[in-house]
Amino acid sequence: MRALLDVIVLLLNLYIYLLVAAAVLSWLMAFNVVNTRNQFVAMCADFLYRITEPVLRPIRNMLPNLGGIDVSPVILILIIILIERVIYYYIYPNVF
Repeated sequence: MRALLDVIVLLLNLYIYLLVAAAVLSWLMAFNVVNTRNQFVAMCADFLYRITEPVLRPIRNMLPNLGGIDVSPVILILIIILIERVIYYYIYPNVF
């Protein structure tokens, strides 16, 4: 059971990295640093959008309009860190 919890925590950490990568790529695309016509960049952007948007959309719907500033990835990262802490401090010690 502990191995399963370790895999869950590892996947949560991986998702945090994907969120950061999606945020950085969106900034780079907004400032025209990367060429969106490049097939590799377009594939990476599409993958990151498809993997992060279903989780970020409900958070964006609950937040008020902040004038173009998207804080939903930060809120999701904090929620993921909270879930990891709950797993480490409350679930992990009680599993044999």
